[in-house]
Amino acid sequence: MTLPLIEKYRASKFEDIKGQDQVIIEVRNFLKMFPAKKALILNGPVGVGKTSLAIALANENNLELFELNASDLRNRISLNLILRPSIQQQSLFKKGKLILMDEADGITGTDMGGLPELIALITKTKFPIIITSNNIWERKFNLLRQKCKIVNLKELKENEIKGILINALHKEGKEIKLETLNIISKQSRGDVRAALNDLQSVIELGEEIYEVSDREKQESIFNIIKRLFQDKTSKDTIKIFETLKEDLDEILLWIEENIPLEYQGKALVRAFEVLSKADIFRGRIYRYQYWRFLVYESFFLSAGISSANKEKNNKFVSYKRPSRILKIWLANQKNAKMKSIVGKYAGFCHLSKKKAMKEKFLLPFIFDNLDEKTKRKLDFNDDEEKYLREKRQEIVSNHLINF
Repeated sequence: MTLPLIEKYRASKFEDIKGQDQVIIEVRNFLKMFPAKKALILNGPVGVGKTSLAIALANENNLELFELNASDLRNRISLNLILRPSIQQQSLFKKGKLILMDEADGITGTDMGGLPELIALITKTKFPIIITSNNIWERKFNLLRQKCKIVNLKELKENEIKGILINALHKEGKEIKLETLNIISKQSRGDVRAALNDLQSVIELGEEIYEVSDREKQESIFNIIKRLFQDKTSKDTIKIFETLKEDLDEILLWIEENIPLEYQGKALVRAFEVLSKADIFRGRIYRYQYWRFLVYESFFLSAGISSANKEKNNKFVSYKRPSRILKIWLANQKNAKMKSIVGKYAGFCHLSKKKAMKEKFLLPFIFDNLDEKTKRKLDFNDDEEKYLREKRQEIVSNHLINF
């Protein structure tokens, strides 16, 4: 059976890995530094060469590669049974050993999960450990990050993907149209595996009946924010939010929360000025239903924010979730409960909702003095009754009537 192209042309040497020159330097340095740092995390989107880097490091240094897939080791017991012996036993045929924990995102972070066990094993290992992850900035990895050196990989550029595909076509003795090659390279969005899979489909099915579909690849909001702040502004910057499921309102809150972590001085001032302009268009959209203004809001949030800082850097920043989202959600939850309570009260008393809303500050005390029969007729649910009791206690405790 013919090997799939993604396996046939998986890079096994550093010279075969494209677009990650700086990462290769850091991976080699990690091995030289061992055991000062016992584990290295290769973090980045799928298909950029994380596993290939570990394979190349093992081959270059004559190390036995002991490979585990974290999605198959989701709990502490299985991780302990399989990984513990590998970090203690010497290699039989090579001068050393390299442990690869692939797809760490699949490890659970609970006490009974494999993540605490992995952290414990890192401190005891006699051999270097490489961990790959698509998003190491999840909260569950806080302790793991402290134990490891972290190297971030970037998506490959379109011309780098195209070069890999041309090389594969040459070795396979195949030809395809340049237009098809360009489409595959573009729609892979930096994912080598996706590009090679699409190329194989073209070779096997033929260009006449095969249509390369647009790859719906959702990216992490953390990766997008990092690219927005740290990559150079280009014509593609205005499309940076296309792969996100979050809407522009939520993206605006993410940017607002993290601008001070990235920008200082004049860049900080410029960024908030641009953000305020985006917010102006957001207000006009909701106030007047001018949805055509979305393009302006998106422009200010993307290219505007990116260009606010002329001096880009690749420093590590731990981005924060927007605190305003939680506050807005809590406020909306409270308002929803009160609207529901007022609506039921208005219907029971034959009042308009507008008039009932003016009496809402009295409702906790009115409800507290009602008999059970009347309470049942009001038909408040458990959450609404609890809300009224808590609100009454709050008013009494503070000696305020501020509802």
